[in-house]
Amino acid sequence: MPDTAPKKSKSSARASADGRAPRYDAVFEKIYRIVLLIPRGRVMTYGQIARLLGGRYSPRLVGWAMHATPRDERNIPWHRVINSQGGISTGKVLAHNPDLQKWMLEAEGVAFDDRDKCDLSVYQWSPPRPKARVRLRRRSSKRQSRATKKK
Repeated sequence: MPDTAPKKSKSSARASADGRAPRYDAVFEKIYRIVLLIPRGRVMTYGQIARLLGGRYSPRLVGWAMHATPRDERNIPWHRVINSQGGISTGKVLAHNPDLQKWMLEAEGVAFDDRDKCDLSVYQWSPPRPKARVRLRRRSSKRQSRATKKK
């Protein structure tokens, strides 16, 4: 996607070297780390990524991050992020090449129906959840004192 960011008001913080306001940098990087995990031929939705960030951020912010994806050695696969209906949302943004995202996904094996939607039950990917930590229960002080008294 182009290296442009969401429009900022005049009152926003000074822009960084790549045009983004500094307050977006940290959350955009969190988004990019998630997107880098999406396997070839699979997709995630803007809302799904927003929920993974703890619900504090909107799907629209994820879209802004995808629009501002840096062109660097990481080669962030922005095209693997789609809307909640399984369709692409870049047609209006990429006026010079409105089908680019769809073509890139099709090249990875993602199939679209006649309404230009992919089947999310087939292609949507979710990162593995971290294994739950087992918490050892400490004995209550009452139990410990009883056990001590019995000895």
